[in-house]
Amino acid sequence: MASQGPPPGMGPIMVLNSKTQRSQGRQAQLGNINAARAVADIIRSTLGPRSMLKMLLDPMGGIVITNDGNCILREVDVSHPTAKSMIELSRAQDEEVGDGTTSVIILAGEMLINAEPFVRTNIHPTVIVRGYNYALQEALEICEKLALVVDVNDVDKMKDLVQSCIGTKFSSRWNDTLVDMALKAVLTVSRAIPMPVGSDSYSQKMEVDIKRYAKVEKIPGGEISDCTVLSGVMFNKDVTHSKMRRRIENPRILLLDSPLEYKKGESQTNVEITDEEDWNTLLKMEEEYVENMCMEIIAFKPDIVITEKGVSDLAQHYFHKANITAFRRLRKTDNNRVARATGATIVSRTDEIREEDIGTGCGLFEMRKIGEEYFAFFEECKDPKACTIILRGGSKDVLNEIERNLSDAMQVVRNVVFDPRLLPGGGATEMAVSVGLRKAGLKLDGIQQGPFLAVGEAMEVIPRTLSQNCGVSVIRTVTQLRAKHAAAYEEAEKTGGEDAFPKCNWGIDGTTGKLVDMEEFGIWEPFSVKIQTIKTAVESACMILRIDDIVSGSKKRGH
Repeated sequence: MASQGPPPGMGPIMVLNSKTQRSQGRQAQLGNINAARAVADIIRSTLGPRSMLKMLLDPMGGIVITNDGNCILREVDVSHPTAKSMIELSRAQDEEVGDGTTSVIILAGEMLINAEPFVRTNIHPTVIVRGYNYALQEALEICEKLALVVDVNDVDKMKDLVQSCIGTKFSSRWNDTLVDMALKAVLTVSRAIPMPVGSDSYSQKMEVDIKRYAKVEKIPGGEISDCTVLSGVMFNKDVTHSKMRRRIENPRILLLDSPLEYKKGESQTNVEITDEEDWNTLLKMEEEYVENMCMEIIAFKPDIVITEKGVSDLAQHYFHKANITAFRRLRKTDNNRVARATGATIVSRTDEIREEDIGTGCGLFEMRKIGEEYFAFFEECKDPKACTIILRGGSKDVLNEIERNLSDAMQVVRNVVFDPRLLPGGGATEMAVSVGLRKAGLKLDGIQQGPFLAVGEAMEVIPRTLSQNCGVSVIRTVTQLRAKHAAAYEEAEKTGGEDAFPKCNWGIDGTTGKLVDMEEFGIWEPFSVKIQTIKTAVESACMILRIDDIVSGSKKRGH
């Protein structure tokens, strides 16, 4: 029988433009899996306490030295569309929970690598996806059972928690300092928002705005051990007049966002003067306007006046006479922080100042010179809800890396303040999920069992990478860990029947590569970070698996 081809006289029909590149079906899926593997391999060596640093050159010639997954992938320039969407994952993870950016990429990559045999044996992607989603639900249930509720005010437990986050970073030598700083900063800016009457006490919402109220000031020079968190705020400004007071105890602080100078007209105006005296009258009116504003301020006897706009020379003169220290052109964000720390209210017009707008919460105001610059310190505040974190270090690169590490640590504390549940670290949770999925997978039948078990195998990539990065025998370590968890399951089944769940917290000590009980070793991770990592990894793997056609060279927009 003749092969079925197009009717005679008809060539192949081209629908797409000849310039477009198109990969379809299994070729596209395998291409995607390889791209995901390549991205995961870039940052695999940056997981765990024995992690390596990456040095990246940007197009401008600047360098970034870091082991933060999100930061590395942000700087890497990739062309493959799937690799781009993988990089998007770590950004989403960073914005959502702030930690686990490396793990999420490694896990997602591993999920796809484990799907490769199924794709090659012609199992339909939707079947694989169904198995993956089913495994995701099971994994989340296992995490729920493993979780441990923690008291946010229990300092030792919180320190262990932050330690597990910073321990894998460049700054792990100064761990104790950084852990204390992260805890102090977050607990300073966190405040409870009262909930409506009738709701249960657990639903009291916490507001933790690190970005706005915990400002990091990087000052090159000094030592990393000189870093501190102020119980108040500081900003990089000098007083406007050299004779003003530079140290005040218990100051009364007034914050303005209006200019203390004569108002210039919006549009250009010409004034014709017929009499010589009128010119003097005009100048006098300007002076009286400024004097009037200053007198309205001085009536409240503040010690410090801070405005976001300008202060004219005349206003400085009046303030100096009244023994008031003035600052001008302060950033709005800094002004908000000063307001939160001292209890002042920012006033927009001088004739609307009231006594309660004056901030009296600050214990000490002082000007200090650090390096070449003057800084204004507002310290010893009573219950400040804003703070400044001062980072000192040898070079700009060191400071940038420490700032990244500190922001990760603060995010971790913030997550626990929101959701005070923890999971064991060091690959223990992943191994528990892996063994749990293997047990649950045996009850499944049919074609879904393969993909379901593949998720369990993929979870082992975290303990495997941890042991790989310490340089111990990977197969032996992971096998021993798997045996520990499996034995705990069998033990639980003997004592508690079929549905009993063992709490096995054994994981890998990332420094030595030995197996340790995470409960005694004290490495915990926030529940929200782990859950987000697993969800993101599985869901993105499902999305990438369902792509069966990649068309590049689409129309340019606007045509």
